[in-house]
Amino acid sequence: MHKVELIATATFGLEKVIAREIEQLGYTVDHIADGRVYFRAGVDAICRCNLWLRSADRLLLRIGSFDAFDFGELFDLTYSLPWQDWLPEDACFPVNGRSIRSQLSSVPACQRIVKKAIVQKLMDSYQTDWLGETGAEFSIEVALLKDKATLTLDTTGAGLHKRGY
Repeated sequence: MHKVELIATATFGLEKVIAREIEQLGYTVDHIADGRVYFRAGVDAICRCNLWLRSADRLLLRIGSFDAFDFGELFDLTYSLPWQDWLPEDACFPVNGRSIRSQLSSVPACQRIVKKAIVQKLMDSYQTDWLGETGAEFSIEVALLKDKATLTLDTTGAGLHKRGY
């Protein structure tokens, strides 16, 4: 089965609780960081974790991670990721970003570059000149920390705490 990299986000201090919940679902935790629990699992884990994780805020699918010291690298390496595997041709995909201690400190510029690279990749993959963005929304985040870019796709939508009972 094809394994994907998943990140369960958490309120600071609840990481161990979420790691235990992930292990109870039958998955192995790779490592724990402040506010995040990283693990690998099959694609079916996306649905299971969104249904059964009780303490996590969101579940993110890590599309890729790489060093990015300039906008050209950010564009090229974002373009090289398999976006067509996760986004349909009519996908609406806003790009959110953040940058901490990186050379690429302009968050709006990083968001534009990532959006442009994904649009170009999808246009090339689907052999079209236009992406209408009329379909479902897929929220993408570019997070830059010490010149390392991590691109994730939010699989949760509204936060998990809004599920109700």
